[in-house]
Amino acid sequence: MKKYIIVVAGGKGLRMGGEVPKQFQVIGNKPVLMVTLERLHAIDPAMQLVLVLPAEQFDLWKEMCRQYEFAVPLLLTQGGATRFHSVQNGLAQVDDIDEALVGVHDGVRPFVSQRVIDDCFREAWIHGAAIPMIDLQDSLRHIVGADGVTEVVPRDRYRLVQTPQVFKLSVLRKAYEQRFVETFTDDASVVEASGKDVVAVEGNRENIKLTTPFDMLVARTLMECWIPQQEI
Repeated sequence: MKKYIIVVAGGKGLRMGGEVPKQFQVIGNKPVLMVTLERLHAIDPAMQLVLVLPAEQFDLWKEMCRQYEFAVPLLLTQGGATRFHSVQNGLAQVDDIDEALVGVHDGVRPFVSQRVIDDCFREAWIHGAAIPMIDLQDSLRHIVGADGVTEVVPRDRYRLVQTPQVFKLSVLRKAYEQRFVETFTDDASVVEASGKDVVAVEGNRENIKLTTPFDMLVARTLMECWIPQQEI
């Protein structure tokens, strides 16, 4: 079957700070986004990668590709006003193949494991939709009033969601025919709104989304002991 991963990298990095968007900040002597794309390509070189970037970042990306001699084959397309619209644009680059599977991955998650990729694609082929999740390790509380009163909730009923989220092409296309609403926080929420159930696979804890300066410190530490061929 044909496999695609749409890599969405449209963030402005407001929580990260600085003038450089988070996907272009450097870990391991290269931009985060390049580390992510090289990781995906190393896991499965036959998998077609579709990179979604804001149009105003195209020139910067092309210059960085020259500077870092980046050679991973991919399709580049323009992002939209929201993540939802960016994924729609990425889907437009996917060929209409009945048996295609399409993953959507955050460009600032450079540490996804091969096991997670394999499991998500396998379960999506069986069930139509699969996403990686991990257990919560901290206690969890629910805010019940404006006065700051909280109540404990059972953390074993909740999970943290990661990417790639993988779907049969027909499932994802149908889902993204819907009108955008603010409750669409990820691709799974879009697919569920179209009436399709989503199954879970176990994620890998290193597969963090780099959002804050602290996340970047963690990523740089991981890069010091990370070998691309190594399963993490």
